Amino acid sequence: MIEIREKTTKKELKEFIAFQNELFKNDPKYVPTLLEDELGTLDKTKNPAFDFCESRYFMAYRDGKAVGRIAAIHNKAYNEIWGKKCMRFTRFDTIEDVEVAQALFGAVEDWARELGLEEISGPHGFCDLDKEGMQVEGFDEMGQFITFYNYPYYPRFMEELGFTKEVDWVEMQIKTNRVNERMRRIAGIAKRRFKLHAKKYKHKRDVKPDIKKIFELLNEAYKPLFGVVPLSEKQINLYVSQYYPLLDHNLISTVFNERDEMVGFGLCMPSLNESVIKAKGKLFPFGFVPFFREMKKTKVLDLYLIAVRPDYQGKGVNAIIFDELQEYIVNRFELALTGPELELNEKVQAQWDGYETRLYKRRRCYIKRIGAA
Repeated sequence: MIEIREKTTKKELKEFIAFQNELFKNDPKYVPTLLEDELGTLDKTKNPAFDFCESRYFMAYRDGKAVGRIAAIHNKAYNEIWGKKCMRFTRFDTIEDVEVAQALFGAVEDWARELGLEEISGPHGFCDLDKEGMQVEGFDEMGQFITFYNYPYYPRFMEELGFTKEVDWVEMQIKTNRVNERMRRIAGIAKRRFKLHAKKYKHKRDVKPDIKKIFELLNEAYKPLFGVVPLSEKQINLYVSQYYPLLDHNLISTVFNERDEMVGFGLCMPSLNESVIKAKGKLFPFGFVPFFREMKKTKVLDLYLIAVRPDYQGKGVNAIIFDELQEYIVNRFELALTGPELELNEKVQAQWDGYETRLYKRRRCYIKRIGAA
């Protein structure tokens, strides 16, 4: 018999987080979750997303042993902006037993019906900078710190439980062994034609005055994309405090017009995969040293964020962003990995023209209609 228990205390949240690391601990492709990061995300007193979200955390047990977990998110801002009656789910993990998955989603559906909601969708995050999407292709590839990890039986379980595809994201692997001269030419033309210029940052501290502009532009550019809820000021402040210590000013590119308005930016970071593996998912008390040592050694680059103001899209701003970064990237890295990109976002896909690329992963957001209570 499967028993579902709701987790509410800090101790119980640690159990909820630890289940994932325990499930995948013998998988060499798995990149552990950082306990400190996850606690901050799931804690209602620390994550600003709870200004407009409610969540519940469920774990499944059989004979007293944990066999699965899931989190349900009622994102009221998303439902209001997009005109939905949707319950989102996240952090779904299970042993290879569809009955466990059925019991976990049953708990989510019960809460959704209590709230008068009509569909279940996910995996999502608490915001659009959180992890999202269930992997459906590329299971022979290494996991990434910035995305969810799952076994190949997960998608099969989703279909057995009546979920269907809502949208797919793709992830690209890009060779960074040479300067892309085509992109350089396009960047030069765009600068002259639209009177644009890129800003050079000599030190990380020089980035600080532009950080708020970066997030404001992110909100504006991402607003029309699937399921996006603009970041609040409190969320922006949280992300700045979390990621500023990890930034390399050489991997940030910003583009301005003649009125000195930011019209585009790109932000990359050395891959954190090996750093997190070395730290074994914990930064305290001794994880910081191996964490930052591996960051400096890695030859893999993560392409985190790129955004172009809507009225400047299609005008070569993307080329300017990457041209400003490519000399440093070519000399420092061997491969670049994109985060999940919407498969139908042709503007994003087109920016890799001229590079040697391959689609190495695909992940999916599932949806299921549910009946009324």
